[in-house]
Amino acid sequence: MQVEGHPLPEENVSKDWELYDETIEKFIQVIAKNMNLYGITSSVGRLYGVLYFADQPMTLDDMRDALEMSKTSMSTGVRSLSDMKMVESTFKKGIRKDLYQSEEDWYKSFTSLFGNRWRHHTETNIEEADEAIAELEKIYEETDDENLKNKISKDIERLRYAQNYYEWLMKFIQVIESGKIFDYIPKH
Repeated sequence: MQVEGHPLPEENVSKDWELYDETIEKFIQVIAKNMNLYGITSSVGRLYGVLYFADQPMTLDDMRDALEMSKTSMSTGVRSLSDMKMVESTFKKGIRKDLYQSEEDWYKSFTSLFGNRWRHHTETNIEEADEAIAELEKIYEETDDENLKNKISKDIERLRYAQNYYEWLMKFIQVIESGKIFDYIPKH
């Protein structure tokens, strides 16, 4: 390696690569921590980070060597990331092992991940609110206790408010999943 026609000593090249590795590793740690926001373990987040910064698709063995984790853990992590559309398998002529690469479009990954996670939880909450209202209405009809009837009426109002919120949230999720969010907040 040369700078302005002067050869660099080998020790400087090695130190430069060491600094580079430290910088990238630091950012991979940031990615891993942030993945917790999406319900992804930090080890799977580290796996994504390693794939993201890899110059070429990696095999499970490559990932295992890079992260010093078991091949089983790598396989489970890759499957999770693949389900979330954050990693995709790829093919390279002459290589018989499965190769994986990260999804480079973080916007696409976010919309898929956010939509899937939030949709599931919101649908569950809608079902729970529906069941709670039905159960409370049944108790209301069967009780003679006026205090309990008053309490149930107030709580059904609260649950209907929650239902309205969840319906709004489902519309928001649809805006994210459809990509219309980028009409309001453009990608950079």
